[in-house]
Amino acid sequence: MPRACLIALLALCVAPSVAHGHTAPGGVSIVSRDLPLGGERALASAPAPVRFDLVGLRWRGAGTVRFRTRSLAGRWSAWQVPDDSNPSWTGASDALQYRVRGNVTRLRAYYIWSPVEHRGLRRLSVAGSPPIVSRTAWGGNELPRRNHPLYASSVRLVIVHHTATPNTYTPDQAAAIVRGIDVYHVKANGWNDIGYNFLIDRYGQVYEGRYGGMTRNVIGAHALGFNSGSVGIALIGNFMTAKPTPAAVQSLEHLIAWRLDLAHLDPTSTLTYVSGGSERWRAGTKVKLRVVSGHRDTGSTSCPGNDLYVMLGQIASAAEQIGLPKLYAPVVRGRIGGPVAFSARLSSALPWSITIAGPDGRTVSRGAGTGPAVAWTWDATAAGAGRYTWTMEAGASVLPARGVIGGSTLPPPTPLVQNLTVSPSVLSPNGDGYGDQATISYTLTSRSTVTATVLDATGTAVSTVFSAQEQSARAISFAWSPGDLLDGRYSLAIAVRSDDGRSASAAAAFTIDRILSSVTATPAVISPNGDGVDDTLATSFVLAAPGQVSVTILAPDGSTVATLFNGQLVAGMSSFGWDGHMADGTTAPDGHYEVLVTVGDALGTVTQTAAFDIASAPP
Repeated sequence: MPRACLIALLALCVAPSVAHGHTAPGGVSIVSRDLPLGGERALASAPAPVRFDLVGLRWRGAGTVRFRTRSLAGRWSAWQVPDDSNPSWTGASDALQYRVRGNVTRLRAYYIWSPVEHRGLRRLSVAGSPPIVSRTAWGGNELPRRNHPLYASSVRLVIVHHTATPNTYTPDQAAAIVRGIDVYHVKANGWNDIGYNFLIDRYGQVYEGRYGGMTRNVIGAHALGFNSGSVGIALIGNFMTAKPTPAAVQSLEHLIAWRLDLAHLDPTSTLTYVSGGSERWRAGTKVKLRVVSGHRDTGSTSCPGNDLYVMLGQIASAAEQIGLPKLYAPVVRGRIGGPVAFSARLSSALPWSITIAGPDGRTVSRGAGTGPAVAWTWDATAAGAGRYTWTMEAGASVLPARGVIGGSTLPPPTPLVQNLTVSPSVLSPNGDGYGDQATISYTLTSRSTVTATVLDATGTAVSTVFSAQEQSARAISFAWSPGDLLDGRYSLAIAVRSDDGRSASAAAAFTIDRILSSVTATPAVISPNGDGVDDTLATSFVLAAPGQVSVTILAPDGSTVATLFNGQLVAGMSSFGWDGHMADGTTAPDGHYEVLVTVGDALGTVTQTAAFDIASAPP
């Protein structure tokens, strides 16, 4: 395939018709601009009304893009490859050059200005954590968020990332980079907040990421299909061919040790995670992971870079040794009215105890022992109904584990959004009137503000159906056209915030596949009686690419009465005829029939039908 090469110089003269800008609290601004494609082209130089110090590029298609930027002093940077999730730090710049190769459509640049603040960042410790720069300190609480945080029932693993951005930056610039990533994740990626739970710069400073509480199980947006129950930690830099600094590695080890100690997880252990659906693992797949994994373990990506990825084993081992002794994997089995078994593992042989407190707070039972294994059973046969709490301890130097048994069972709250569907689930918007539109349906159970967004297979927002609409509690259904979205797999994501402050989300998968179009059946009425008039049906269709094709005739009851073709076809128009006779040689009875064309390709199966009637008369 010929590869187009384009080099363009942009002076950042942002016209209102092609640019969109936003200034966030805290002085961070973002401007987006669609870049020209389609042949070698250059924009004339002009004084730039917009300066930037971070830039992100997003495009459609399987091609590649490289870029460089011009500093305010007039010096051009080295060429680099943009990351698909994060903006790159450029320093104060006023122009961009880019090269495009292969199939690239709708290239868009996001220019971010994140002022560098020359001030000390106050760090704090939370529940024994390493020093962390809070969101308040680096300015995150001043930046926009789309929704309230969501929480997982537990933390199960850490997923390590790199931001795939330049490694050269100063300590003051690091905080500006974090602010720029935050705004980009919200405004360009369409996420609720910054995707990572924590970030670490090359100087070893740890930054609080996504809002919701550093000790709580906040669900991030860092690993598609594996966000729930994972802690996303990103090292700021690119480690494909460069090692992270010793200071960054040491901070990563201490952060992992602390965060997994809160969850009572052994950093060197493994687990089985059921994928929620990623570009690498389809939904429902059981994936064996290390408790300290890299992003490439969950998705089709090179993140966190080759040089960092090979270090994850030794980083996990180092984290295991920090802050010993530790209590791992506390498990409670059973319920009130019968035996309740407790188990856990200690990093070394220690005296341990388990205390049960009743609904009134008084101790009702206690077990104890010594050794590396915790095992004790409480006979709760005679215990009355109510909420009991348990505490598992192994001395003052071990973080205790706590939990609840019993209590009143309340029905689960009614979901804010129910029954979200996109119908049909396979769309073919090629202008032939078949599959050009979908019907989006869902039910709200409370008056809410609703945003509907289309996400691609990587979880990136590519289109907004509507934003922040006030909708009452009711069944909602409307027609929607995907427009010029490229062929591929997508999901419709609904974010809901009720008037009483609750939030929820739902998603429905759909596919766009334009491989099949223009299915016809002529004439509209055939009479296969041998008189030479309208005895034969002619059906035709057009394929945009090669595919596995089946052409069948369906009877009024939906059963197959004849198969006209079953096999591989090349792109282009194909035609087949039918003489009105069934497989046994008899003439098909009068009635309403359909031609069904089914095409299989890499995206799945596409079908279209064309109706016709049989009305026989004697010759």
